[in-house]
Amino acid sequence: MGRIFEVRKHTMFARWNRMAKQFARIAKDITMAAKAGGGDPGSNPALRRAVQNARAVNMPKDKVEAAIKRASGRDAANYQQVLYEGYAPHGVALLVEAATDNPTRTVASVRNVIQKHGGNLATSGSVSFQFRKMGVFRLNPEGIDQDDLELYLMDHGLEEMGEGTGEKGEAQLVVRCAFEDFGRVQEALEARGLAPLSAAHEYVCMTPVELPEAQATEVLELIDRLEQDEDVQQVFHTLV
Repeated sequence: MGRIFEVRKHTMFARWNRMAKQFARIAKDITMAAKAGGGDPGSNPALRRAVQNARAVNMPKDKVEAAIKRASGRDAANYQQVLYEGYAPHGVALLVEAATDNPTRTVASVRNVIQKHGGNLATSGSVSFQFRKMGVFRLNPEGIDQDDLELYLMDHGLEEMGEGTGEKGEAQLVVRCAFEDFGRVQEALEARGLAPLSAAHEYVCMTPVELPEAQATEVLELIDRLEQDEDVQQVFHTLV
């Protein structure tokens, strides 16, 4: 059918694989939130955030409802949030966040990937001091008075607010706060009638490492491989 068809097919499969990974990750978030705080998003802020994130990636409603139902089922998987610490090549620190029902399997998989790419898994506390956990909200900036919103959120824990872009290059307004203030900022946004495109946490690097392009590519290949693991939710690093 020609090269154009092959390119389009590759692009479609890459997109479907990315969507499948996003859906699996968010489904775990929904199940864990529902199991911890109940299946009503109205009274469960963590579940409400997870459902908002599902909408942001166009996750079908039936998959969202199925994830909530799984949390109350007799055979519901007992997912745990696990944080692994390690080093990529060239001294780049890594935090690998996973949601798993089998930590033994997951740590073996993560260790294997890191070692195959020239790094090593480290003990708890080895690199986490180089990161700070923060809450992150991404908003559609259209119709928002940013100066007014910034002044308003400063009373609820805002640390920084600035412009960002989404996966498709669309403009976003990024709001960051200390993780301890995550709930306060969420409630403040909801009080203003603002529904975030996504609401999550991230580990912000405090000690960045700058590498030549060839070495940086090695590290990025390792991160890409880690993110393909079905249990890995997010990977954070100190690479600039």
